Amino acid sequence: MLKLPFKKLKIWEKGMGLTKLIFSLTKGFPKEERYGLASQMRRSAVSIPSNIAEGSQRGSNKEFLQFIHIARGSLAELETQVIISIEENYIDLEKEKLVISKIDELAKMLNAFQKSLRNNVVPLTTNH
Repeated sequence: MLKLPFKKLKIWEKGMGLTKLIFSLTKGFPKEERYGLASQMRRSAVSIPSNIAEGSQRGSNKEFLQFIHIARGSLAELETQVIISIEENYIDLEKEKLVISKIDELAKMLNAFQKSLRNNVVPLTTNH
């Protein structure tokens, strides 16, 4: 397995972007949610690029795949929390569309990345 510099992985960059968006969105949540839903959303979001980074430094594609699975689970957890936030009217319609589109985009990218790892194809990186 080729150990990739995680900061050059597109999925890591997208995960970091989503995390920043979640931190921004949760700043506007009610104070009573600061240590509840907002905190949980932030932890879920942080888990996504963190697991991508950790997995990228493992010794095999099989190990990396396990961390991609965990990142996908964290993304599903975050999506559920976003849906709850929308239902509670903590996120407005404009931001709702943005965050859901970012989640969907990252989910597709993680699925494609997972497939490339299974097929032993070098994953796509950015040109940094």
